[in-house]
Amino acid sequence: MSEPHVTLDPTGLDPVQQKLRGALEDQLTSALQAATERIRASYAGEPVEEVCRRLLDETRAGLHPDIAAGFNPDMDEFCRVAVAIVRGGAS
Repeated sequence: MSEPHVTLDPTGLDPVQQKLRGALEDQLTSALQAATERIRASYAGEPVEEVCRRLLDETRAGLHPDIAAGFNPDMDEFCRVAVAIVRGGAS
């Protein structure tokens, strides 16, 4: 699996978010990739559900508080990343 990437659905964005979409996607992707690396490095057999929750928490922790508060990712996608971490994949 390739490195995780965040893509925002433009239909759910307000005009300001639409203007900033590229920058927001870059920031969200960077935070997600950093969280993925930290969790992968410290993974110690936790269940997928816990890894998914940690992934969300650590991704939000890497964002500006205003961006973190509005970040509501597709949890199915986050859990796919968590599954890859649990299985030892390269997500």
